[in-house]
Amino acid sequence: MSLSADYPGPHTVRFRGSSLSRWLLTRMGWQLDFDGFPRLQGVAIVYPHTSNWDFPIMLLVKWAIGVPARFWGKDALFRIPLLGAWMRWLGGIPLHRQSPQGVVGHMVALMQQHKQEQRLLWLALSPEGTRRRTQGWRSGFYQVALGADVPLALVRLDYSRKTVSVTDFLRLTGDEAADYARMAASYDGVRGLHAEFASPVQPLSKPFPAHTV
Repeated sequence: MSLSADYPGPHTVRFRGSSLSRWLLTRMGWQLDFDGFPRLQGVAIVYPHTSNWDFPIMLLVKWAIGVPARFWGKDALFRIPLLGAWMRWLGGIPLHRQSPQGVVGHMVALMQQHKQEQRLLWLALSPEGTRRRTQGWRSGFYQVALGADVPLALVRLDYSRKTVSVTDFLRLTGDEAADYARMAASYDGVRGLHAEFASPVQPLSKPFPAHTV
């Protein structure tokens, strides 16, 4: 099911990606389906997340596309020499636990600032937040995309077809049940490396914890 109609093409935000990364993905048997982003700012969620292999595959996808996507990380990790520098180089954004706005509020404000200044900012997240099966998804991605009114890219990491698709872009309505139903339809049939670890596409009952990714 395609959700691209929320942001009808052509999608003009494209990048000069790495031919080496594209070659490596091809050699590994993976296909990448990507035809640009609809806006300079947005949130991308990758599902399902069931294996340690997901991270290196998605790094190759990030480099193949050429998008300088950002991700959240615990601020303490960024204070570790070398590790912090490496995480920043990869695109990490420290989580400021003591921010008066909270983690989500801080990210919404950052998105809005980039919108005003017409600067690129795409945040990539795993909505599950863990490789283990849980009862649903954490709400941070939803709150940021809705609060900043930016596109939500639904990235399908499908091991059954060895395809990574970045083609569906959803504009959240605030009707959580309807929005999650559309996300579930987009991810229908997508299988992780360990399919039994995939969490159901539904919100967790507890709120997004400000101190974790």
